[in-house]
Parts: sequence; structure tokens; C-alpha cells
Amino acid sequence: MRPTHGKICIARIGAAHGVRGEVKLWSFTEDPAAIARYGPLETEDGMRRFEIEALRPAKNHFVARITGIGDRDAAEKLRNLELYIPRSRLPKIEETDTFYHADLIGLTAVTKDGETIGKVSAVHNFGASDVIEIKPAAGDPLLLPFTEITVPEINLAARRIVIVPPPETE
Repeated sequence: MRPTHGKICIARIGAAHGVRGEVKLWSFTEDPAAIARYGPLETEDGMRRFEIEALRPAKNHFVARITGIGDRDAAEKLRNLELYIPRSRLPKIEETDTFYHADLIGLTAVTKDGETIGKVSAVHNFGASDVIEIKPAAGDPLLLPFTEITVPEINLAARRIVIVPPPETE
């Protein structure tokens, strides 16, 4: 999930599926099937809104029918469109030490000694585990494993995280 102006990207539309306007849909929510329960989804700029009428699982995605999309040509025009909801529509997290990735973006990353490293610019998952991206004031971004060892402290109220970089390997 990537935040944009108080919105969270929770899905992406893929290619058209069949001739009746259905589309392939990739959900980025913890419970992928919950995508249909988040209410209207919208484009990043908020200019277009979409309602999911029906959703069924496929191999590694869903097949969705979207209100007002009735044929393959209309479905093809939606290809690669990312769908967003306002951050306020995400369910509240009750567990301690559990966070939405979007809430971490923009936090200041510091060492245990308080030295500023940079800002959290993204949290990625390339398949094995989460990776946190820290953008320093100068230089290339740092990609670090997002584990309790590397990130032992997250303080949303103070808008900071503590980073323990892994030892350098030669």
C-alpha cells in the first residue's frame, strides 16, 4: 500500500477478462477478498469512482465486475489503473506493534544514539519479507529488512523509528 494525499492504494486493475466487461484485479489488503467491502474505490486524483459488483477468486488475482463496465472495450480502458480509498476508511488496528505500512511513510529514521539517518520513503515486499526503504538527505536510498532486529522501535506519536543497520560485509 502506498499513500498519496491521505489516500491508500489498495488495488490495481489488470487486463480485461472475457467479453462482458470483467477485469482482473489485484488486491493489496491484508484480507484480499475484503477489497469489495471498502466501499467506492477511486483513482488517485479522485476524479473517477468505482464500485465492485461481484468478485471471484482466480489463480493469483480476482476477477471483478465493476458497476458501469459492460464490455471488453470499457474494461480494457481500465488496465493498470490503481484504486484508492481514504486512509480514514481502513479499519483501526487494535494489536500493539502492528502498523499499516502507510503510517510509516515519512517517519524519521534514527540510530539508537539518536543520529538521523533519513526518512522512511516506502515499505516493499518482494515476496520473501518486508523491506523498509530509508531516503537519506543525500545519497542513495537504504533498503533494510523490516524486522524487529533492524527496526527495534516504532513510535508513531513521535514520528520516528529506530534503525539498527546490519553489519557491513566485505
